Order: sequence, then C-alpha cells, then structure tokens
Amino acid sequence: MQTRTDLRNIAIIAHVDHGKTTLVDAMLKQSHIFRDNQVVAERVMDSNDLERERGITILAKNTAITYRGIKINIVDTPGHADFGGEVERVLNMVDGVLLLVDAVDGPMPQTRFVLRKALELGHKAIVVINKVDRPNARLNHVANATFDLFIDLGASDDQAEFPMVYTDAVMGRATLMPGDAGVDLQPLFDTIVNYLPAPQVEPDQPAQLLVSTLGYDDYKGRIAIGRLSSGTLKPGQSVARIAHDGAITPGKIAELFVHQGLERIPVTQVAAGEIVVLTGLPEIYIGETIADALDPRALPPIRVEAPTVRMAFGVNTSPFAGREGTWGTSRKLRERLFKELESNVSLRVEETATPDTFIVSGRGELHLAILIETMRREGYEFQVSKPEVIYQEKNGQTLEPVEEVFIEVAGDFLGVVMELLGTRRGQMKEMRTADDGSVHLRYLVPTRGLLGFRGKFLTATRGTGIMHALFHGYLPLAGEIATRAHGSLVAFETGVTTTFALDNAEGRGTLFIGPGVEVYEGMVIGEQARLGEIAVNVAKKKHLTNIRSSNSDFTIQLTPPRVMSLDECIEYISEDEFLEVTPKSLRIRKKILGTEERRKTTSREEREEEE
Repeated sequence: MQTRTDLRNIAIIAHVDHGKTTLVDAMLKQSHIFRDNQVVAERVMDSNDLERERGITILAKNTAITYRGIKINIVDTPGHADFGGEVERVLNMVDGVLLLVDAVDGPMPQTRFVLRKALELGHKAIVVINKVDRPNARLNHVANATFDLFIDLGASDDQAEFPMVYTDAVMGRATLMPGDAGVDLQPLFDTIVNYLPAPQVEPDQPAQLLVSTLGYDDYKGRIAIGRLSSGTLKPGQSVARIAHDGAITPGKIAELFVHQGLERIPVTQVAAGEIVVLTGLPEIYIGETIADALDPRALPPIRVEAPTVRMAFGVNTSPFAGREGTWGTSRKLRERLFKELESNVSLRVEETATPDTFIVSGRGELHLAILIETMRREGYEFQVSKPEVIYQEKNGQTLEPVEEVFIEVAGDFLGVVMELLGTRRGQMKEMRTADDGSVHLRYLVPTRGLLGFRGKFLTATRGTGIMHALFHGYLPLAGEIATRAHGSLVAFETGVTTTFALDNAEGRGTLFIGPGVEVYEGMVIGEQARLGEIAVNVAKKKHLTNIRSSNSDFTIQLTPPRVMSLDECIEYISEDEFLEVTPKSLRIRKKILGTEERRKTTSREEREEEE
C-alpha cells in the first residue's frame, strides 16, 4: 500500500438547509477557480431546476479544488433522508467527511443518518459548526451535542477525537476558535489537509474502479464516475466490466476525465486514488466494477437500504388523455422508469400483470414525488395511485416500516400535535422543552401513519411546526389507522365549470377549481367534511328568462379555489382515486369514472362485508 499525499477525497454531509452547498460555493470561490469578473450563481452546485426551486440538494455532485499543491475532490451530498441512497453510494468514493452542523439547531435527524453511514465505513470526520454569525448561536451546546452523537453511534476512539471548525459560509470565513470572526476559509482548508487521511492505493496492482454515479451525454453516451482503487487507466485501454452477478464483459475506455472546479478536464492517464469520469462503456451500471482486462477482480458491490413506500404508475386513462403530454404510451412509460434505475439505486420498478401499469418503490413520498415531477417536466403524461407501505413477513408475523419522527413545535400546539400522532399509532419516546419555550418530541410512527400527515401537521401548527422523519426499522403491525377523515366532491358530468354551478357547489365543501375549467365525469373537484363522496354538477348553466340575466353571474363572489401542489395531491388521494399527471395539469380522479357504476360497486362491496 502507498499513500497519495497529493490528494484528498472528501464528502460534505449535513441535515437539510444547514449550509453545505453554500460552503462549497465559498470553497470554490476562494480556491480561485472562477475568473475575477465571472458571474457565479448562488448554490452553484444545485444545478437542476427542482433543486433550485425546492432549495434542497437531490443529486450528489463532484467538484475539486487545489490547495497548497494538494488536490481536494469534494462530493456535495443530499441532506434529505429520502435521498439517502445517493449518500450511501458516494461515501464509497471518499476517505473522510466534513460534518456540517447548524450553530443553533445542532445535530438533526438526517445528521444522525449520514454520520452513521460514514462511521460504519471507518471514515474520519471534521465537524464544521456553520452559521456562527446567528445571534442565538449556541456553540458550546452544539459542540457537546455533536460529541454525544458520535458516542451514541459507536464511533471509535480515533473517530471521536475530531477537530472543530467554526464557519460563516455566506461570508466565506472560518476559524478554529469560537468567538473569532475569521478572515477566510484557510483554517478549514488546513484542517482538511492535515487531519483527513490521504488515499491508500496500490498503483502496481490490476486496475479496479467501482462505479458510484452515472451521467449521460448526447454525444458521449453513458458516463461512469467512480474512484480508481488500484492500478492506472488510459484512454483506449481495454477493460473488463464485472456485473452484479459476476458476469464479465470486455470493453474499451473512450475518454478519461477528472474534476477541476465545475469542469471535467480530459487526461491521458489516471493513477489510483483519483475520482475518475470515463466514457465508452454503454452498458455500465452503478455498483459494477471496471477492472483490468487480463486480470479482472471485482470490488464489493454497493448496498443500499430497501425501499419502504410504493406507488402504481400507469398510462393515463382519463377522457383528457393525450391532450397535454408528449409521451403517454406504456412503452415510453416503461422505458423511462427502467432508465431511472440506471442512476437511482434506491428505486425499484416491477412490472405487473397489466402491461400499462408498473409498481415503483422508493425511500419515501418525497423520493417518488421528485421522480413524478421530473417526468412531467420531460413531457410524460401518466397516472399514479395512493402511496402504500411495503410490508415484510418474518416468522409468520407481518412487519411494517416504522419512522423515527422528530418534531419541534410551540407549546400552544403541543396538545393538537400529540392528538394527531396518537390517532396514527405514534409512540412517544422523548419530550423536552427548549430554552425558547418550544417543545421537542421524538416519536416512533408507522410509515403508513405518516402518509398525508405533513399537510395536517402544518395546518394544525399554523405553518410553524418543524418535522423530520428517519427510517427506524421494521416492527410488528400496529393496527388500523384512519388517515383520512374527509370525502370528495366529484364532477357529475363532463363540461366547463360555471360560476353559477360552483356557487351552488361551494356550500358542500372546499373547491379545487374555479370557473371556466374543463372537467370530466369522475374528476375530483373539491373536498367535503364527511367521508364518502358527493356528485355535483359544476358545469350547469343558469336557465335564462325575462327576469334572469346571465349578467347576474358577475355579482357572485366565489371563494378562491384551493390549488394543491404535487406533494399535497399525493398526500390527498385515497385508495379509490388516481392522480392524473401531465406537463400542464394535476387532476385527482376516481378510479371508476362513471357515477352510477361507482354507486353499484360501493353497494356490492357493502353487501359483501355484511355477509
């Protein structure tokens, strides 16, 4: 084994919104990879539209800087538990991590998840306490809480002796002493170089590279990214691709790149320890090994935790199908879903007995919602069912996934939040009151009890509550959970909504649409307070007479409709409903569109239950 002292491979891990992408921005700027007059966007590593809109990192990304002649490869990782699969696989490429912690919040649930993965791989960590400029920063409390977290997660003595750096990522300042303002990020760079280990490599052994990330280019084809563990690679070199089942396929590298700043630099040779980007292997997948052609040796494959939630994706069968989307056939839907498996290692896609329906399993509602939103922006038109949890059978007993839920709420809302969690089979594990009077709760809640919970939680706390959930494990089935206490208002016939008809329907509940909107029979157009459904005619026009004028509609004042986002729609739909997804619209509809047919089906099911 040899040590590459000229290289460091690190990942930045943190909870959502603790500032890791902002810190990467500052590191890139202070390493002078941009021109002095170059205009650089904020959070430059959050490169796709969804990441910028939601303000979260979804995909892990690579960059690199040079400091004192040492190249530092940096991986910016997601901070949300639903994208934990991204974190799990990229941690295989690095030798150490920067654990970013907010100076006020301290270690949060996702901090626990990503740190546990890093410690299990034996990585050393530098703790970076960020946002020290906040007036209510609690540096000593956060430092102690972080140390306690390391001990709770079983860190070794060497891992627990971590250095601390205090930063203000927005201003690009770092210091080793709490209370000092700092000038630049040099103390952070020095700590990375001096503390985190350099890669241990075997340059004289046959080449071995584990593919951790995939990309795609219209001209170069599939792009593989991974860390070269041993040997060397050159463009044009013959290699062997070792699949998950051990099958060996010969191939040839077309081009080789390494990261420098935000760019990929072509190189003529790469030595062991470097994070490499290569092309020329069109059939490569994540977790496969690229090895020497004459002496192929496989590396241990990447293993990620199994999905816990699934949804049915199907071809759009509504009367409005084909109006707004570019791709809507079962063949195109199948191609797109199976293509997602190439880069999304936490996802599972299964075909069903029905050729136009597929079961898609993921790590949570957000994980699947991001896929749905991405597909609709690409022009796909389809329908999805209500999310449902994935059960397991063990020793004749049914087990269900359970989440560890962390909640921060004002004391005034404590009672209503505890009542909501109690009805969803939540078990309180911890409750404490913070210095500012807020109450912190830790619950174990079945995953199916959290489906549709976030919206009700925000409503109950008037938007002030903070909730984070982390997968805990599989436990025995908790019993029945009533997650929906309301019913739907359903369109009785196809047509265009009128102000007159909506005014009559408004007394039945909350509307989702306004006047002048096309609807079809079986489409959900609102919510009512009671369970069940009410069929309403929202396309009815007023009969005109000598004393009734259509102009009188202008005097009707309708309540603005409740416009729901994709996440809210997914939370809202029930077992007998679909969500119709197109590039322009989101429509909730009944699975059985015909009003009379639904009534007959409901009556038949009720008779069968009585018998």
